[in-house]
Amino acid sequence: MTTRCTITSPDDSKLDELCDQLAQRSGELDQAGAWPAEQLRLCGEYGVYEWFVPGELGGQGWNETDVIRGYLRLSAACLTTTFIITQRTGACSRVAGSDNQRLKERLLPDLVSGRTFATVGVSHLTTSRRHLAKAVLRAEETGDGFVLEGFSPWVTGAAHADTIVTGATLDDGRQLLVALPTDAAGVTVPPHVELVGLTASHTGPVNLDRVKVDRQCVLAGPIEDVMRSGVGAGTGGLQTSALAIGQATAALDYLDREALKRPDLTPPAARLRSELGELREQLLAAADGRPLCSNEELRGGANSLANRAAQAALSAAKGSGYVVGHPAGRWCREALFFLVWSCPQPVTDAHLCELAGLD
Repeated sequence: MTTRCTITSPDDSKLDELCDQLAQRSGELDQAGAWPAEQLRLCGEYGVYEWFVPGELGGQGWNETDVIRGYLRLSAACLTTTFIITQRTGACSRVAGSDNQRLKERLLPDLVSGRTFATVGVSHLTTSRRHLAKAVLRAEETGDGFVLEGFSPWVTGAAHADTIVTGATLDDGRQLLVALPTDAAGVTVPPHVELVGLTASHTGPVNLDRVKVDRQCVLAGPIEDVMRSGVGAGTGGLQTSALAIGQATAALDYLDREALKRPDLTPPAARLRSELGELREQLLAAADGRPLCSNEELRGGANSLANRAAQAALSAAKGSGYVVGHPAGRWCREALFFLVWSCPQPVTDAHLCELAGLD
């Protein structure tokens, strides 16, 4: 059942209310590094978690374009909170898209309402630690399920999660995806990593010491390349570009306000704003199934703009922007995140070439 606060579309005025509240807390969140429990509670109260889940499973089932528009607004208000939501959504999408009906019925109602929190730890299956000869998280099949051994290197909010969607590799190379209860024996969460930006996301490793997982917790597999299977397959995608563009929007809004007082800022602000408009158009076209460029080109452009817009805001702020607590300094640190978060090698290569002045 929806509440009076529930946001039902990206044009809903209640989304403005939520974003205002998130933006007011973003600076304090960055400095304190505390888990954004109140921000996430507000998102649940406003029905944000319903956007990503089909109606038959208790959600609103927003289409891809509306979801991206929502992400653009949220990330401009508070990147940390929105990043956490993407990890939560990644976990929920895998649960909702699974054939494990009993698991869906058990987990989704509380996840959709915001009463519980789930996160995802699959980077070791996609972009992180894959160069190692031995899988960092391994699975051994038993009569009634699997035993997991190793660690997942990058898990957001693990210490606050009830469930972690993670994957492991068997000796024969097949992989499985599981909804791991965080209170299972053998699961430990070390202190989170101190990051350059988004430390309040409490991202870090999760260790698994002979953790027994029964088959009722399996979401997919064992199969080859499990991340390419089922609903929610793949990582990164348009949401990473959306968050980068949203973060650039916040920096350019500041630059535009400064340009009203300082005409010398008007030409660079206008040029960056034009580029923002082009990228936003490309992003929404891709979400609508009408791509104007490749995902790699879109992501590279979004990464580049996020970093340049943040640095432009810092330049406009001058010395005050370099003082801890000013949003321009925070935007610069946050923009660096997009160079490492689910960043495909072609995008990294393009960024290095841009830095080196190579065509």
